Amino acid sequence: MTTQDTTPENSFPRQYSRTLRFTLGAPRSFTVSPDGRRVVFLRSAGASERANLLQVVDLPDGSTPFERIVADPSALLGSGEEELSPEERARRERSREGSAGVVGYATDAEATLAAFALSGRLFAADLLAGEGRREAPQTRVVAGDGWAELRAHGSVLDPRPSPDGAQIAYATVAGELRAIGSDGSGDRALAGPSGAEDGEVTWGQAEFIAQEEMDRSRGFWWSPDSDRLLAARVDSGPVQRWWIADPANPDRPASEIAYPRAGSPNAEVTLAVLSLDGGRVEVVWDRGTHPYLARVHWSAGGPPLLLVQSRDQRSQLTLAVDPETGATTVLLREEDPAWLELFPGVPAWTPDRRLVRISDEGGARALVVGDTRLTGPELQVREVLEIGADDVLFTASAGEAATDPEIGEEHLYTVGHAAGGSGVTRVGTEPGRYSAVRAGAVTVVQSAALDRPGTLVRVHRDGVPVHTVGSLADTPVITARPLLTLAGKSRIPAAVLLPTGYDRERDGLLPVLMNPYGGPHGQMVAAAQNLHLTSQWFADQGFAVVVADGRGTPGRSPAWEKAVAFDFAGATLDDQVEALQALAEEHPLDLTRVGIRGWSYGGYLAALAVLRRPDVFHAAVAGAPVTEWGLYDTHYTERYLGHPAERPEVYAANSLTADAPRLTRPLQLIHGLADDNVVVAHTLRLSSALLAAGRPHELLPLSGVTHMTPQEEVAENLLLLQVAFLKRSLGL
Repeated sequence: MTTQDTTPENSFPRQYSRTLRFTLGAPRSFTVSPDGRRVVFLRSAGASERANLLQVVDLPDGSTPFERIVADPSALLGSGEEELSPEERARRERSREGSAGVVGYATDAEATLAAFALSGRLFAADLLAGEGRREAPQTRVVAGDGWAELRAHGSVLDPRPSPDGAQIAYATVAGELRAIGSDGSGDRALAGPSGAEDGEVTWGQAEFIAQEEMDRSRGFWWSPDSDRLLAARVDSGPVQRWWIADPANPDRPASEIAYPRAGSPNAEVTLAVLSLDGGRVEVVWDRGTHPYLARVHWSAGGPPLLLVQSRDQRSQLTLAVDPETGATTVLLREEDPAWLELFPGVPAWTPDRRLVRISDEGGARALVVGDTRLTGPELQVREVLEIGADDVLFTASAGEAATDPEIGEEHLYTVGHAAGGSGVTRVGTEPGRYSAVRAGAVTVVQSAALDRPGTLVRVHRDGVPVHTVGSLADTPVITARPLLTLAGKSRIPAAVLLPTGYDRERDGLLPVLMNPYGGPHGQMVAAAQNLHLTSQWFADQGFAVVVADGRGTPGRSPAWEKAVAFDFAGATLDDQVEALQALAEEHPLDLTRVGIRGWSYGGYLAALAVLRRPDVFHAAVAGAPVTEWGLYDTHYTERYLGHPAERPEVYAANSLTADAPRLTRPLQLIHGLADDNVVVAHTLRLSSALLAAGRPHELLPLSGVTHMTPQEEVAENLLLLQVAFLKRSLGL
């Protein structure tokens, strides 16, 4: 058995932090042109370069595909550094974006024009300007070669071209939604706050909980005809104000944020249809019963679609909008006694105007088109990727009725939606995790697997690979060797990682480190090498690392996910214990030395473990934990635990502060002081309660650090400090 030296420049902690978890240099954010001639994407210039460049793969007929750079931030900004507004920093925090440069872009319908923002400035790139021009790898473009800066009004957020490419709409930090010609002419405001609304009302931006919890980052949508937009108006006036301070720099004022804690008022969100000539039509639905605007879809397949939810998320409506009058018609009403999950890519129309959705039916998560269920209980549908003229491309994992559980895998499938269409067909057979972007005959397939690091990106035409998009990401200095299995009577998906070179006869039983997330939307047991690298590094420090995805985690069945309704503390902790004890019957786990670590929900679970099950867990590292659910946001917390005024006993049973006197095991608390998602008050309140009860613990406050911990030195040293604490606490 070997233990890795953590001090050299090429150590895993140093490499892991320098490369932003091996994401820098990897291609991402793909768009395929409908004519099949271009694939647009982002990629930084190297494994430690944070600035993304906008790039294109040209796919000429009868010729070899090649890659070219369309826009390079260093050329566009000159020698100046990026200057991000607080609003843009907040958007990146919500999307967990740690890179720089072109972090997002949008194109017209034909993918001939791209728009993006840098330092609040608006840029447009002609994606055809360099077509046919082969460049040396990583050649920098020169200023003015295929792109232009448009003189926008104010600091720009989320620019998006119209489908016909003639206009670019964009939101501003000041709260306006504006449009400008793609040639730079005719910039004008379509909507904006009045003087009395400054600072509280924005147009064309998603509110905090839409970005953080609903996976909706957009606040405006173009019509297929490019003549008007659906735009969200967000009034954050009713939302409680919190202040995030930097105690290490007391000369700086605290930042004010509108944070909708559980049980408190949300932002008021409305919609309007805005015409380019200044017209406005208000969209009307019953916001009293269904205040959450969760999804918006506008395509040529039919009128605009809205998915709106009740505050408790146990009722939702799919609505069709009449753009002329703003009236809405209920197409579908759904209810669930636990909650209704939101899914990427739906609701949407087929080209022949049938509704596409994902629904929990018959114990499985199914794809439904019109009134027809197209998938069976052997699949757990995860995401709709593209709706073609004849079929739907989607991802799914194995459902509970599957004969092969395919632990941690997620595959691509197609299914015909027209009458007499084809049945469900898997795209590819190799094990792993897949996603894709498709238009016409061209599909970009992204795949990860256990037997290789990183993500492989291949461009297919008519199902045949024609190009592999190059990755400049670093190869990890370690190789993860997880054993994926199903643990205990509950068949809990789990991964076990042992030290490199471990020999049972020689090395005997190993101290255990549980390394879960363990909560909603957080699947850790996955058939992808990179997701297990940190666990392998901890294993190489002398631990047997166990990762368990208990009830509440995604990818198995609706019942599995919804078993945590009104009960985080019981179900998720019980499953960690069951997985640990079951795996100890087959693996060299020393149950007298068990540590647990986690971040966010995993941090909550780690602290919960030593507070309530000290008979099982002997030390814990809790990073950015939620300790009082009444301090977390409305949409997430009330979905699972209900409204605090209606279920105070549920909040009491699932929070940690009252358990402080029960602590008998070593506990290390870590929290970023600039965290605006799980604010530092969570950890400080638990620490104060522990101090009042006379319970020793370690507290590591991180000045200037948010929920992401993107800073290289912080990310590296956090790993080193955690392993030192665990070794000390478990007597290694």
